[in-house]
Amino acid sequence: MILTALNNYYDRLVENDKGDVPPFGFSSEKISCCIVIDTNGQMVDVYPLGTGGTNKSISLIVPKNEGRSGSKIFPFFLWDKTSYVLGLTGKPGSERDRAIETFNAFKMFHKENISSCDDEGLQALVKFLDGWNPNDQELTKDFPPNFLDKNVVFKLDGENKYLHQRKASIDIYGNLISKSENHRVQCLVTGRKQAPARLHPKIKNVDDAQPAGANLVSFKQDSFQSYGKFQGDNAPVSEKAVFAYGSALNYLLRRESSNKQRLKIGDATVVFWAESSSSEETELAESFLSFGLAPKSEADSDDEQTQVLLDDLVKVAKGRPVTELGLALNPETRIYILGLAPNNARLSVRFWHVDTLEHFARCLSEHYQDLYLEPQRWKQPPAIWRLLSETVPHREGSKPKLDDVAPQLAGELTRAILTGRRYPRSLLTNLIMRMRADGDLSPLRIALCKAVLVREARLNSQHNKEIPVSLDTDNDNPGYLLGRLFSTLESVQIDALDGAVNASIKDRFYGAASATPATIFPMLLRNAQNHFGKLRKSKPGLAVSLEKQITEVIGRLPAEFPKTLGLEEQGRFAIGYYHQRSEKFKKRETEIEEGDSE
Repeated sequence: MILTALNNYYDRLVENDKGDVPPFGFSSEKISCCIVIDTNGQMVDVYPLGTGGTNKSISLIVPKNEGRSGSKIFPFFLWDKTSYVLGLTGKPGSERDRAIETFNAFKMFHKENISSCDDEGLQALVKFLDGWNPNDQELTKDFPPNFLDKNVVFKLDGENKYLHQRKASIDIYGNLISKSENHRVQCLVTGRKQAPARLHPKIKNVDDAQPAGANLVSFKQDSFQSYGKFQGDNAPVSEKAVFAYGSALNYLLRRESSNKQRLKIGDATVVFWAESSSSEETELAESFLSFGLAPKSEADSDDEQTQVLLDDLVKVAKGRPVTELGLALNPETRIYILGLAPNNARLSVRFWHVDTLEHFARCLSEHYQDLYLEPQRWKQPPAIWRLLSETVPHREGSKPKLDDVAPQLAGELTRAILTGRRYPRSLLTNLIMRMRADGDLSPLRIALCKAVLVREARLNSQHNKEIPVSLDTDNDNPGYLLGRLFSTLESVQIDALDGAVNASIKDRFYGAASATPATIFPMLLRNAQNHFGKLRKSKPGLAVSLEKQITEVIGRLPAEFPKTLGLEEQGRFAIGYYHQRSEKFKKRETEIEEGDSE
């Protein structure tokens, strides 16, 4: 399914003439310089292709790099390293002797395949290779040492095209590729009988994977041989399909600021693409999905289109369907989302989801609604990576490290958001543990606790367990009430001491109060009487208000404090604490505004 979708996407990229996507049999490689030769095979010039110095390179579409392993000598067609093209290397010792061997292989390979062609440029290359001697210091002294061991291409003097771009070169290379197609089997991707690929391509730019690339599909080791099947015969995929899916995936993974189809979620590098009847609908759907998975801030909205997408994302968060957004979005647009994570020399698929734009928009809307909490402390819907940062330790004076996010949790959370299924159970466990450990009851942590509980109740049809979005004074859930009570007792302490508190009861007792209320709350209520004594002298009105609040909450609790609170109840404890604390600040803001108006 994944390979088929990528193969189809490659065909659309080629059809839309995306310059970064190579045709079959070609690949994009880093090339540093060009050797210019005349029709007599003499070297006329050597010049750098990159800007900013001779050590720079550019990406060129050249005949495919088949890859070389170990001591294998295998020349590339019409381009290669200087050790192959010229027999020159900057490496010492035996590498110099090996460079002569690789040059002879390069020379023989090209003479066998292009000597019979009457193309002027290719004949010039044959003459050049016949006349070039790596051991002739007089001949090689003018070659720039900065280009040694770099990739080079050829060009005929007076022409703009490189030799590998000439029609005769493309025809010869096409014949070279098809030589191995005597053995044909049914391709698992296209269904056609074609020559199977022995090895699959390296996939590059997956974060934390090997820099040279890693395999999504691999049968390279001898241990994969069985029933007479060797390498790619184990699951036959044609050369063309293998090339197509590899090129499409590497295109999606390119590290460019203009690439909006690649993002990082936890340890997974995520790519996505759309399929629709028009290119406009496709591009708009991809942009919309990019904002849905990783919303940009208002500071990033540097153009009108970006601001429109931001506004529409907020509408989706409020439950508006795609058809009402006023954009050229087709609800039936097919969306593909693939998450990849490194696994030694291979890649593992963290998640793979295919559905319509309408389905993903609805799932995003449900996710944002489940997160909704008053007061809401964010202007734009939070990105997935932002939510994941709430599951790691929060250290004072430093930002949360996304490297600390549990890999499985990142994948499971993303899957839940994209499909509308239950949030991972480990998410609530992780949040409760973190809040007890570092004491940071951030709005997003509370919102995530609410989201887990709300979705669990909805999917279980437990409407009697709905979680309030703001302070609910009629809620009789013990966990929620105890959270409200704990917040009120904290207010008594802070108000009695005029804020001069080194460590509040939250700093010292939150973890124990939320897990084992019966052991902590009697002691907190006794200590509160001392604070009430001070508060009645300095702020008698406030003292009466807080006493009524405590009495009202305790009146709704059972006769005895619960000995323990389960995981869900601890989540409700956190929500109750947040609601009651927010109500306190809301009242103070109202009092300040009324005072200013007078």
